[in-house]
Amino acid sequence: MLKDFKEFAMRGNVLDMAVGIVLGVAFGRIVTSLVNDLLMPPIGLLVGRVNFNDLFLSLNGKTYPSVAAAKAAGAATINYGAFINTIIEFIIVAFAMFLIVRWMIKLLPPPTPAAAPATKECTYCASTIPAKATRCPNCTSQVG
Repeated sequence: MLKDFKEFAMRGNVLDMAVGIVLGVAFGRIVTSLVNDLLMPPIGLLVGRVNFNDLFLSLNGKTYPSVAAAKAAGAATINYGAFINTIIEFIIVAFAMFLIVRWMIKLLPPPTPAAAPATKECTYCASTIPAKATRCPNCTSQVG
């Protein structure tokens, strides 16, 4: 069983997947920082000095100065500002993946056309005959 697991783990596609996951996590952190640290502050400034991470609704009806204060008080909150940040992160990641896939498709060689079949089936006797045959050698029927 250990030998089988080693063979499974050492296959190229499993290692490729592991590398892809590690790079994906790192890329996600970069995008999170891009959104939270570079994009959202200017957007918040443009829409009236709003910090999107502090946009929330308290479900107990009390007012709190921040999400952290509400959480410290044990209040249930709906953090719609963090949700907006997550949506923007998703859009950036999806666009980046679109660009990468598009670039990779351009790098791949064009698909080779499928070879024409070497045989065909006689419509009269259902035997297999060469594709260029005009007469079936088995039943002598004209085939087109």
